[in-house]
Amino acid sequence: MRGVRRDHGAHGGIRAVKVVVEADGGSRGNPGPAGYGAVVRDAATGEVLVERSEGIGVATNNVAEYRGLIAGLRAAAELGASAVVARMDSKLVVEQMSGRWQVKHPSMQPLAREAREVASGFASVSYEWIPRERNKAADLLANEAMDVQAGRGGGRARRVPGVASAVSPPSSWTGAVGEPTRLYLLRHGQTELSVARRYSGRGNPPLTDVGRQQAEAAAARLAKLDGVAAVVSSPLGRAVETAAAVGRGLGVDVEVLDGLVETDFGGWEGLTFAEAAERDPELHGRWLGDPSVAAPGGESFDVVHRRVRRARDEVITRFGGRDVVVVSHVTPIKSLLRMGLDAGPSLLFRLHLDLASLSVVEFYPDGHASVRLVNDTSHLG
Repeated sequence: MRGVRRDHGAHGGIRAVKVVVEADGGSRGNPGPAGYGAVVRDAATGEVLVERSEGIGVATNNVAEYRGLIAGLRAAAELGASAVVARMDSKLVVEQMSGRWQVKHPSMQPLAREAREVASGFASVSYEWIPRERNKAADLLANEAMDVQAGRGGGRARRVPGVASAVSPPSSWTGAVGEPTRLYLLRHGQTELSVARRYSGRGNPPLTDVGRQQAEAAAARLAKLDGVAAVVSSPLGRAVETAAAVGRGLGVDVEVLDGLVETDFGGWEGLTFAEAAERDPELHGRWLGDPSVAAPGGESFDVVHRRVRRARDEVITRFGGRDVVVVSHVTPIKSLLRMGLDAGPSLLFRLHLDLASLSVVEFYPDGHASVRLVNDTSHLG
């Protein structure tokens, strides 16, 4: 693959005793056409000493991130540096290289070993996570390398202020710009209330044996993904238990996000549809047609939609441009799909989601969105 090497002056090992390595990598598809960028700076002055970038064919985000780190460390070694501070916006790579997270994915293990081998040649190496906006130089090099690889020229790519990785190609005919945040939306496994088709909101029934099998089947499917940045879950036990299986398969800790909790059905909790309609016929009828109407003592779908949107925005802020598994319930998942489709509340009553089903939606930094999968249960056999 074509690469770029820029050495800025004959610094040798004299001025570069301590350096800062900024590294980044990206994949347009994850996996897809990938590249990395690395910048080595004089720690005292911030002066750029070396830039490295290369297109690496088809790979995942995490592979590209590791390749960027390795390139940056090798460049620092060539300069004769004795101390390195490596800064990246990949929390996964930073935590793994710092020894706080295990490297469980087979494709990551040889890269982590190679990075540690190179790092062992320095007197000291530390790893720091930085937000994406502070890693723009390496990000630009990585995207430039992907552009060169795709045959779109080798000059500095134009940046659009406020849009991360804006040099990424538009998404097909939609015109979407930038790297999307891809959400894998997983509904929890079976509970006794779901078997009986009863309203199950803030109640906390555990998974059944079948539910646990469903969770493990979904986890086995998702474990094949490479580059998942996080697994986030509703705080309710049935979701957390499902998420825990996914987290184990991916080697990623589960984070609880309260905004992903199911609708509070209030007085209808534990009732069937028919029982709720018989108990409160007028209210139940209005509730079915008006998202601003709340269940007795519960919350409306409008309220749910707003809090799920806030939860989505939090996920995008923290993991923008990466893949995240979201384990939740029917209404929050439908709300996220509704946002992706820019659809009205009628979708809540016209879309069916099976237990342990998988859906996928992408949100782009320019406001576009794309729903790629809905209610897939192929992993359940």
